[in-house]
Amino acid sequence: MKATTLWQQYCRMSGQDATECPPAFQFGVLADELAELVCKGIKTATASAYDLYVLENAPLPQVGDYAIVLNGQDEAQCIVRTIAVDVVRFNEVTADHAYREGEGNRTLAYWHQVHELFWREELAAVGLVFASDMRVVCEVFEVVYQAQ
Repeated sequence: MKATTLWQQYCRMSGQDATECPPAFQFGVLADELAELVCKGIKTATASAYDLYVLENAPLPQVGDYAIVLNGQDEAQCIVRTIAVDVVRFNEVTADHAYREGEGNRTLAYWHQVHELFWREELAAVGLVFASDMRVVCEVFEVVYQAQ
């Protein structure tokens, strides 16, 4: 299903204004797996490198923002709404946030390991360097609608 179709369905059901479809995205290289975790309510958070928002001159997520989660084939799986956003240092991300991300064994140690590896590569690709005290955008969300 297309993202716009899922958004229109949600808007009809909820009374939300359908004029502007929110952004649609995939979660990294494991798009299918992570979209499934979101739909099951296991993954309720994500984290992004703050410096990439700055580099792209993109606004940070805000409480109340909607987004459409796609699988690896760009099919809309669900709509999420942001319920919390914090900017913290990489080495200050909490165990609670790591658990909410729902990946691997859900520990902070696992979170640090996979995110450091991911961001080292992602940042290097745009000429930036990973650091343990770099800023991270920690976002918590809830699923408000799923594809049928």
